[in-house]
Amino acid sequence: MYGCVRPICCPPQYCVQDFFTQRAVPVIHPIVTINRQNIVDVPQHFIQQTTRNVTVNQGFQAQNFQGQGLFGQGLFGQGFSNRFF
Repeated sequence: MYGCVRPICCPPQYCVQDFFTQRAVPVIHPIVTINRQNIVDVPQHFIQQTTRNVTVNQGFQAQNFQGQGLFGQGLFGQGFSNRFF
């Protein structure tokens, strides 16, 4: 049996070489625009002006003007005032 030897056959090994070719695939991105109107309360001030006519009757008060300066004591002495109320 030494003259004729049976060969051993191994399973095949594969060497794969990968090549890539580009192919365009459309990808759609929908965009929705929303216009929002937001209502914000803002205070608006109104001024209501009134006018009052006030009559002040102080009556007649006798004053002793000797040595007391202008209009009695100081600038506005007794009986004289710059207040309406």
